[in-house]
Amino acid sequence: MFFGRGPGAAGSRPPSRTGNHCQPGGKQGRSARGFFRQEDTHPAPRPKEGRTGAVVYNQAAGQIQPDSGIPGNTQLFCCLSSSPETQPMPTFNPQDLREIGYRLFQTAGCREDDSRAVVDHIVESNLFGHPSHGVMRYAEYLRALRDGRFKPRATPRIVSDHPCTAVVDANGALGQIGANFATRLAIEKARTQGMAAVGLRNTSHIGRVGAYPLEIAREGLIGSIFVNAGRLGYQIAPFGGIDGRLSTNPLAFAAPRRQDDPIFIDMTTSMAAEGKIRVAMNQGKSLPEGWIIDSEGRPTTDPHKFKGDPPGAILPLGGPVGHKGYGLSIMVEILGGALSGEGCAAGERTMSSNGVLITAYRIEDFCDLDRYYDEVDSLIAHVKSSRLAEGFSEILAPGEPEYRSARRTQAEGITVDDNTWAQICEEARWLGLSPEDWPGEAG
Repeated sequence: MFFGRGPGAAGSRPPSRTGNHCQPGGKQGRSARGFFRQEDTHPAPRPKEGRTGAVVYNQAAGQIQPDSGIPGNTQLFCCLSSSPETQPMPTFNPQDLREIGYRLFQTAGCREDDSRAVVDHIVESNLFGHPSHGVMRYAEYLRALRDGRFKPRATPRIVSDHPCTAVVDANGALGQIGANFATRLAIEKARTQGMAAVGLRNTSHIGRVGAYPLEIAREGLIGSIFVNAGRLGYQIAPFGGIDGRLSTNPLAFAAPRRQDDPIFIDMTTSMAAEGKIRVAMNQGKSLPEGWIIDSEGRPTTDPHKFKGDPPGAILPLGGPVGHKGYGLSIMVEILGGALSGEGCAAGERTMSSNGVLITAYRIEDFCDLDRYYDEVDSLIAHVKSSRLAEGFSEILAPGEPEYRSARRTQAEGITVDDNTWAQICEEARWLGLSPEDWPGEAG
């Protein structure tokens, strides 16, 4: 998340072109609500089995690779251009990308309402400029459902209930289902008791954590959330160490404003979310300096070093003052992991569930509501009155970059990288769906 607007920031990107990736025929894509805004009418041919230029998804490496003919690779049935660097990535109308998701998750056994809740959350992540928690999660969640790690029809239940607190066990449901349930419970309790804290466990992966305090703020309350990864503990090196021992451990906060969108902060306690490393791998890009180290503790910008054997590690937030991010991470472990009952980092390499603590505060139980709004508006005006640093055209409040991204991306469409789209196509075929039949010939 960033609070300033400099060169190349939101609003400066030209409209994306839509490529022909995974397109079996030469039809013109739909232009109004179609999945593609098609401009290139000469699609790349579908690779045939054994043909030079075919691609495969290497499950061990987690990436698209040229087809080497080596047994053990899972052949993708969705075509990619043999020269992807020469073609733009496909761009989707957001609503049509939702429709793809609804169909995928309902076919995987999820209830219609649950499918919509999960997919709407995922697509909003793309709209808000966070592809690390966007549609790249379609294939990941669908594989987890297929493998039995997530339960498509599980129902959360309250296992501990007091006037201001509760603990929810989501019974292995998709994370967004459990987190939505716990968020609504926190809102209800805070409205009657003034404040509330709700723990959540056994809920798989809840996605972009900022969505839940934002929902609380849109109901006129202040909200926060602390999220660990249960006993998973290998991604983030502690300050002063080189071996991964913690998870990215995000936290988020949101507060309502009188007329404007809520203030909201959504951040990991590490230099980056693990999903952002995967995005860089999918797109064949290097990482910014200072994000990760290799297995020997040397700084690197190669995202593959993080996933190597032996693996590297993401650094705690703060760079030279990384003890601050490290301290926040330990705080999140205790609040999200210990209080929820999901557990704290212990070196496991497969995450069963996030551990979550959600809090909500009814403003009127603390101060006069109008005075609260006056103070928040005055605070933002004061902060924005600062002189600008070189290269910046304005100062943005926390959350403004995401709101602007959402408005822009809603109009321009959501761009999906080749690797992500290929994995979505693969999961569709596992479910017996034909991407070729999707509106706009998106398959």
